[in-house]
Amino acid sequence: MNLEDFLAYIILPILSTSTLLVFIRFLMGPSLSDRVVSLDLLITIGISIIAVYSIVTNRPSFLDIAMIFALIAFLSTVAFSYYLEKRKKNE
Repeated sequence: MNLEDFLAYIILPILSTSTLLVFIRFLMGPSLSDRVVSLDLLITIGISIIAVYSIVTNRPSFLDIAMIFALIAFLSTVAFSYYLEKRKKNE
């Protein structure tokens, strides 16, 4: 079993299953914070799927897209935590 077979037959099904489970948590999350964390995890799983696709197709240009998604996910999480802190101080 080479790397491409391992990624296609083992890693991608695991990532697909985890995407489904995290999306269910996103829909059923009891609080806004849970939904934001699950959305951040969905973006992280998407980044890993892009990285796997980049390795399988031997196109390193997709890693730039994954890096941009990671920056956007990080900044959105920081912005949301800042919003929650401001909201707690006003209550």
